Amino acid sequence: MTYWRLHYHLIWATFEREPSITVECEKIFYGVLYNKAKELGMKIHAAGNTEDHAHVIASIPPKLAVADCVRQLKGASSYAINHMDGSDGKFKWQEGYGALSIGERSLETVKEYAAKQKEHHRENKINEVYERMGEDDS
Repeated sequence: MTYWRLHYHLIWATFEREPSITVECEKIFYGVLYNKAKELGMKIHAAGNTEDHAHVIASIPPKLAVADCVRQLKGASSYAINHMDGSDGKFKWQEGYGALSIGERSLETVKEYAAKQKEHHRENKINEVYERMGEDDS
């Protein structure tokens, strides 16, 4: 058995940062997120979102590429949201994502940050490093 501790902070946004993650979408998103992660052999430690982006703290086994995991999480969740009752079928994620590696000592802090996304944004207490999704976000 292989020993590994590979933790990541994954961030991705809705298409054109539209505020399209509604309460109904959230329920579908989290259900799909945890189910797809389990299917892939990933562990989700925490997740949070605002209306226009999501944060996921996950452990990804070394046999999986981070890019493939994110692609599958985004794809499965957008498909499910577009097929939920009352959907107009136009929900989509923006291209790209942010991925930060997390050390064991920082894991609890980053989990808390992700889980409290709405609070951090409402109170304008965001950590710019944890919000990056692309090179143009500097």
